[in-house]
Amino acid sequence: MNDRAPLPHDDPDCALPAGAPPLPPLLNRERAMLAFNRRVLAQASRTDVPLLERLRYVCIVSSNMDEFFEVRFADFLEAARSGQLGASQRDLQTVAAEAHRIIDDQYAVFNDELMPLLHEQGIVILNHADRNAAQRAWVDRFFQGQVRPLLVPVGLDPSHPFPQVANKSLNFIARLGGRDAFGRANGIAIVKVPRVLPRVIRLPDELAPGQQAFVLLTSVIRAHLGELFPGREVEAFSQFRVTRDSDLEVDEDDVQNLRQALRTGLTTRHFGQAIRLEVVNSCPDELSEFLLQQFGLPEPALYKVNGPVNLVRLNQLIDQASDAGPAPALRFAPHEPAWPVGRLPRDRSIFERLRQGDVLLHHPFESFEPVVQFLREAVADPEVLAIKQTIYRTGSESPLMEALIEAARRGKEVMVVVELKARFDEEANINWADRLEAVGAQVVYGIVGLKTHAKLLLVTRREGGAMRRYAHLSTGNYNPKTARLYTDVGYLTADAELTADADAVFQQLASLGKMRPLRTLLQAPFTLHRRMGQLIDRVAESARAGRPARIVVKVNALTDTALIEKLMRCAQAGASIDLIVRGACMLPPGVPGVTERIRVRSVVGRFLEHSRVFYFRWGEAEADEALYLSSADWMGRNMFRRIEVAWPLRDPALRQRVIDECLVPYLHDHQDAWQLLPDGRYERDGSDGPSAQQALLRRFGG
Repeated sequence: MNDRAPLPHDDPDCALPAGAPPLPPLLNRERAMLAFNRRVLAQASRTDVPLLERLRYVCIVSSNMDEFFEVRFADFLEAARSGQLGASQRDLQTVAAEAHRIIDDQYAVFNDELMPLLHEQGIVILNHADRNAAQRAWVDRFFQGQVRPLLVPVGLDPSHPFPQVANKSLNFIARLGGRDAFGRANGIAIVKVPRVLPRVIRLPDELAPGQQAFVLLTSVIRAHLGELFPGREVEAFSQFRVTRDSDLEVDEDDVQNLRQALRTGLTTRHFGQAIRLEVVNSCPDELSEFLLQQFGLPEPALYKVNGPVNLVRLNQLIDQASDAGPAPALRFAPHEPAWPVGRLPRDRSIFERLRQGDVLLHHPFESFEPVVQFLREAVADPEVLAIKQTIYRTGSESPLMEALIEAARRGKEVMVVVELKARFDEEANINWADRLEAVGAQVVYGIVGLKTHAKLLLVTRREGGAMRRYAHLSTGNYNPKTARLYTDVGYLTADAELTADADAVFQQLASLGKMRPLRTLLQAPFTLHRRMGQLIDRVAESARAGRPARIVVKVNALTDTALIEKLMRCAQAGASIDLIVRGACMLPPGVPGVTERIRVRSVVGRFLEHSRVFYFRWGEAEADEALYLSSADWMGRNMFRRIEVAWPLRDPALRQRVIDECLVPYLHDHQDAWQLLPDGRYERDGSDGPSAQQALLRRFGG
């Protein structure tokens, strides 16, 4: 709950006009996050979405809710308990109740809608009662050979205390009748299920003719649970899973080596404070109450679910299922991102091309491969002397990181800013840092107290006795896999001012020294927030003067209080404002007299909307507009607790292209768009109009 910007009265640039009507209260951030998961879950009920993709949306909701409890709800719970930031027990109860409703609805969609449809397509999940004799025999062999050797049931008594249960791990609790081998009546046992076991197992095709038959690991274990306790009767049992606070807390001012401190913290992350307990809905009350007591949780933290306690693992079923037979396509049509041949010929040096002008890439409609090729060309070019790059989420396998390692091996000066605190990517980033340092690359970890979230790649090349810089800037991560799933904008440039600013940012991240004022780039936490406020104010002045006044902002989240209030005042002045906010938005639009000129929409489609685009117009002339691309959302954490950059598009043609591809289609989307109402609810358009993402797929030949 620390993710807030300074309040307006703390911001000298945010004075309110005299006599202005009061602004409405902002929407609750946690409820806004849950509302996003409502919109994702709605995708699972859309009949125009392929069936396995509908199941994938259910899995995405499960993953999102896990992170919500691990990070957001954990902070919110702490804030509510301590009375911080206006969080109250009533807010806590409201958010918890909505979380319960979403999870209940998620299982209803899974059981009542998707399972019957999957069965019609011959894709079945067989419980023990559904399996015939041959299938049961196969499952028994699988259990005895693959599962049983890894299970260690623990009967609880004073010398066998309740075991440590890792975050989000699968477990069973059983109530046992009779006495143990030593004549004692210890009645509770725990079975921890190793993470190495697959959660979804496909039966051989010959055992299910005409079907694709699957069994869940939980079903396999429950069918053989009695075998784990010979001489005892399993009277009752349940799967269970606990979600823990997983935000790594490291006092950066009190550690000598951040990498070592985080490596140590990773070993304890799985055992943070318990936040949520999941059991199946058939779990007896006495067992769920026992578990609540063991984890120190109140009754509202208990989630009884009608199905597997971890639906996200059904991604394994999606991966194993096939589209065979006459059935309609069960997945989205394959999409191969296009190489921008007209703007970036494959047989031509990228450096040569950039000397003629900048190149903009729109992912995933256009390929991420030119970015990889740009770095590989730099590695192979003997005239390239230095390469600098920021790394936030690149994944455990990365051609870009391998290229940087090769560059260092070839003797080039390689500097990599590795953000070790990228949540849930810490281990992968630590491993890359180790490998880079092993070959002589200069690795730094950004600034104490600030995450480096900026996406920058800078190449310095010797040309004709002088040095010339080339850069890639992006709204998204250097991850080729997510570049096929997330919408982002990448920018390749040899612009002297822009590349000099990028170099200055790298120098600052390495030296910690004060740098010259940047000419083109905006940087958080220094100039980005202030400049956004100034541009909003300029648009408001134009509106008050009766001139054109327009703002369109596309971000993942809008929670920064000061910028929200400036937007509301700007709308009061008469400006027309459209906000395309994929996730949490705390600004209430459509409030008469205050925000009735603000429209907020969220687009949830095939790809995850991830690009950040900021457009401002304050007059008639071409010079009276500005468009920025950025790595930053409009959140307090991005503006004040991260290293972020934003850069302007000064080329009119490229600026218009971003408007035409990243803004206009989303303002006219009638399939995947949702409108935010003043009370925080969303309404889906659902008409027969266009889908922005589908239109862009067609435009780029996908």
